[in-house]
Amino acid sequence: MNITFIGLGVMGYPMAGHLAKRDGFEVTVYNRTASKARQWTSDYPGAMDESIAGAVSNADVVITCVGADPDLRSLFRGDGGIIANTPEGALLLDHTTASATVTRELAEAASSRNLHWVDAPVSGGQQGAQNGQLTIMCGGDKASFERAQPVLDCYGKVSHYMGEVGSGQLTKMVNQITVAGLLEGLAEGIHFAEQAGLDTGAVIGAISGGAAQSWQMDNRAGTMIAGEYNHGFAVDWMRKDLAICLSEARDRGATLPAAALIDQFYGDVQAQGGGGWDTSSLLERLRNRSR
Repeated sequence: MNITFIGLGVMGYPMAGHLAKRDGFEVTVYNRTASKARQWTSDYPGAMDESIAGAVSNADVVITCVGADPDLRSLFRGDGGIIANTPEGALLLDHTTASATVTRELAEAASSRNLHWVDAPVSGGQQGAQNGQLTIMCGGDKASFERAQPVLDCYGKVSHYMGEVGSGQLTKMVNQITVAGLLEGLAEGIHFAEQAGLDTGAVIGAISGGAAQSWQMDNRAGTMIAGEYNHGFAVDWMRKDLAICLSEARDRGATLPAAALIDQFYGDVQAQGGGGWDTSSLLERLRNRSR
C-alpha cells in the first residue's frame, strides 16, 4: 500500500513513523518545511517529496495532520492540491482537528473525483502519538472506515466509527469540551488544596481512587503541582479547538457556558505568556491571581 503522510508536527511525525515501520506500507511524506521531511527520512524508512502533487501522485491513501481549516483548504484545493492530483479511488484520511463545515466541504469536493473521505481526529496528545496509543474518532461511510482500519491500527489504541462525514469532528468537539471542564476542575481543586495548606500530593492520592478520578488527574496532577507545563497539547491549540466548538454550538442552538468561560481563562494564560504551555496550565492562572 502506498501511503502519503502530509504534516509532520508533534503528532504527525511519530504517526508517520509508525506507518513506515509496518511491513507492506510504502510511506512518502510531505511537510511545508522541507527540512522536517528530510529529518523524518533520516529517522524512518520512507521517501519525501517537496510538492504536494508529487507526494500524492501514486498514493492509495493520503493522510493529513495539520493545524486548522485554512491549512486544509490550501492543501486540498487548487491545481497543485491533493484533490486534483490523487489517483481516483484513493482514500483521504484526515487527522486534523477542524470544523465539521470544512470537513463536509472538502469531502464533497473529493467525491467528485471518486476519492473517499474519512475525518479522523485523534485524542491522546503527543505521548499517545509516540506510543501508538491514540483514540481515533471517525466520520465517513462505513466501507471507507473499514478500509482505513489497518492504517489506523498502526498508531491507534482504538478507533470508533461515529457516522457520516463530519461525525468524527463533532465527536472530537465533545472531547475538547469535556477535557476543558476536567482540567479547570482539577486546577481549582489543586489551587484550593494549596491555599488551604494541605499536602497537595496526598490529597490527590486520597481522591484519585474515588469519583473525582480522571485521566487528567492520573497523568497531569503531579506535573501541575510541580508547575511543569511542557507535556504536549498547547493552550494556543486548545483555544483554536474551543473556538470551533463554540461556533458549532451557536449554529446548533447548543449552550456551552462552562466551555465559553474556560476559553476566556485560556486567554488569560496566553496573556501571561503561556500560549505554548500545555492545557493543564490553567492552574498557573489561579496561582498568579493569588500572589
